[in-house]
Amino acid sequence: MKIFIATLGTETNTFSPIVTGRGAFMGAREWHRTGGSLATATPATLPLRTWREMAAAGGHEVVESICSFAQPGGRTPASVHEELRDLVVGDLKAALPVDIVLLSMHGAMVAVGYDDCEGDVLAHVRAAAGPEAVVGTVLDLHCHLTEPMREQADLIVTYKEYPHDDIRERSAELYWLAVRTAAGAIRPVMAYHDCRMLGIWRTPHGPVRAFVDRMTALEGKDGILSVSFVHGFPWADVPDVGAKMLVIADGDADRAAALARTLGREIWAMRAASVPSGLTMDAARARIAARAASRPARPLVIADVSDNAGGGAPSDNTIILRDLLAHGVTNVALGCIWDPAAVAFCTEAGEGATFPLRLGGKCGPASGDPIDVTAHVRRCSDNLVQTGLSGGAAYMGRSAWIAVDGIDIVVTARRQQVFSPDVFGNMGITLADKDAVVVKSAQHFYNAFAAIADDVVFVPVAGCVVPDMTALRLPRARAPLWPHVADPFAGTG
Repeated sequence: MKIFIATLGTETNTFSPIVTGRGAFMGAREWHRTGGSLATATPATLPLRTWREMAAAGGHEVVESICSFAQPGGRTPASVHEELRDLVVGDLKAALPVDIVLLSMHGAMVAVGYDDCEGDVLAHVRAAAGPEAVVGTVLDLHCHLTEPMREQADLIVTYKEYPHDDIRERSAELYWLAVRTAAGAIRPVMAYHDCRMLGIWRTPHGPVRAFVDRMTALEGKDGILSVSFVHGFPWADVPDVGAKMLVIADGDADRAAALARTLGREIWAMRAASVPSGLTMDAARARIAARAASRPARPLVIADVSDNAGGGAPSDNTIILRDLLAHGVTNVALGCIWDPAAVAFCTEAGEGATFPLRLGGKCGPASGDPIDVTAHVRRCSDNLVQTGLSGGAAYMGRSAWIAVDGIDIVVTARRQQVFSPDVFGNMGITLADKDAVVVKSAQHFYNAFAAIADDVVFVPVAGCVVPDMTALRLPRARAPLWPHVADPFAGTG
């Protein structure tokens, strides 16, 4: 078989002030014109690497197009989306005929004039590949599942875990389904149920963990090929925003639809679990003070969820840092603040320097105000690396460790959320003796930090990715959504 592969994606927060332009896709983070499958393992290249390895083991031919994945931010200009889409389609046309097309996309990319970039890419790919080719895509579970996606693809598989530690596994799942489909061993049909909900479902915890395990157990039985819980990405004012259940069955559309409906109702029944818990800053500060007095062996980890770069936030909000400094809190590590200008100043001053620095607060109202500090430059790095999703590398670019009144801060030139404690350790900051560690991330940090923390708490302050679903204004949503309305299905029969 001839298998065509490509990666193209980003997650668009339509409330973000950051334009996700050509540089974000083609150079600033993840860009390979071809050959991404042969590059260092990152979340963007992992699907391509998985597909190439599996194809080689099966004796199949691989034709590879682009690998391009931009850091989440605001809308993409239409011309950039069209250029990237046309690169993929042009490469596909040059490779024809192909038996299988496998695409790694996000599922929540929005461009000016395109609410459903993935649906648009799939439509162009289908038109080029023809009706006989098997077209499949693996998506982030924070996607907007749309009818054009379902119509144009034969197979859609989303990650099951949040944090997304199963990128390789879900990519392999898609590969095997596609190969079996192309060989005529299965006839996949997809159906989805619109849950009409906005929420945050953290899969390591409570009833959500059991639900994910139940989804997995259903696969491979009674004609069910794949089950995906689409969490949706709430911070996007697009028609198809919201959670959905997706089921792929072998030749039985009614069976797929029935199971999607049943599982969707289970999600509704545990809706209380989708209301994110969190502490106020006052409560979090009190927890730090209690720990400073008792000196436990492990730190308290505090998630600055509202300034999560992985959700499109600038990651230069200073609210939590300002609060800690104002109250004289010390023995804390905090990262990572995105401030290329501050990093440049620290690099120019050099390690050991002490100078006045204006830090953060540069991108707009969601960033808060900049804060003026006296910075002691402890270490500079030309390219700080941390362990990212599914074990891939996550590059932070030029970075600096500065000490400010008893708080150790990692400042970076590349905008990226915190995934792993080694983002501090690789700068020389030890965490075991800290009272608290503040991370700018919503959930992807959790598994790695829970292993070294005494406790993990989530602190929603003002920012670009505030987790209060009732505060979101989504006038373009196609249907009523919980929790904006108590019963989004009322009157629908």
